[in-house]
Amino acid sequence: MSALESETADTETGLGDTLLQVKSLKKYFPITEGIFVKKAVANVKAVDGVSFDIRRGETLGLVGESGCGKSTTGRCILQLDPVTEGQIIFDGVDLATVDRNALNKVRERVQVIFQDPFSSLNPRMKVGDIIAEPMHVHGLEPDKGKREARVAELLSVCGLNPRMADRYPHEMSGGQRQRVGIARALSMRPELIVCDEAVSALDVSIQAQVINLLEDLREQFNLTYLFIAHDLSVVRHLCHRVAVMYLGKIVELADSDELFDNPMHPYTQALLSAVPVPDPTVEAGREHRVVKGEVPSPIDPPSGCVFHPRCSLATDSCSVDTPVLRELKPGHWVACSEV
Repeated sequence: MSALESETADTETGLGDTLLQVKSLKKYFPITEGIFVKKAVANVKAVDGVSFDIRRGETLGLVGESGCGKSTTGRCILQLDPVTEGQIIFDGVDLATVDRNALNKVRERVQVIFQDPFSSLNPRMKVGDIIAEPMHVHGLEPDKGKREARVAELLSVCGLNPRMADRYPHEMSGGQRQRVGIARALSMRPELIVCDEAVSALDVSIQAQVINLLEDLREQFNLTYLFIAHDLSVVRHLCHRVAVMYLGKIVELADSDELFDNPMHPYTQALLSAVPVPDPTVEAGREHRVVKGEVPSPIDPPSGCVFHPRCSLATDSCSVDTPVLRELKPGHWVACSEV
């Protein structure tokens, strides 16, 4: 057994206690005007009151159309963007309030895999140096020889030849570069990895390889993932639970199979109906729910339920009352007063 494998050989494979709690998270980006004296005139409400939790060993999928706030949620969890309001509690520590030194210690345990495998890697550094840099910065492996040995092991674990440590990112394919990004995240021995559209920039065949790799690594090292994506087929394959976002709010949260087999929120139903079925006969006969209108601006979101201007079930009260997530079935939460 390798040293890397022995790190998690004794951990349980089942889901554990809660590792991450996000409570009433808000992230507003101010819109300013003025040249010498800037004045905030409005806010872009990118994330507006999001709450969820993730258990150890679990993969939570966060899905929704472009601009719904899912990537901003991930960036707030990583503290790449400061939160406007709310709590991000990682293993009992509120990341929104800790000082810089404490946050740096937490960042050893929380890592990220970015969407674009090329722009997230320094083109002037060799692959081996890219993977070794976090270990050197955080002092996890002061000895250069041991760092190089671990880099070789990480490359092997991620399906790459250890000799690729001497290559530059431009000498590798997109799938290989994303594997380098995964190896870099693993170098810190993290507990939670935020995957921000980690496979959306890859070819479909390469997507499957990287998804299978992420699944194997989760089992091997008892990792916990927040998997941000818009490809619902990928989410169903990898995630234990799925949260659906619309205009900065979570509208539905359930186990993966339950959500795909029994979507309750009108937006989730429309989202799933847009996914093509590979069988032409089934595709021709199934119902498609077309959502009317356009997505409202996050600068001035609708009052009440943010989805009510486009919802076929909307009533007069939907424009006034803001729905809260209700548990309509065990583990199945829906923010809709008409369901």
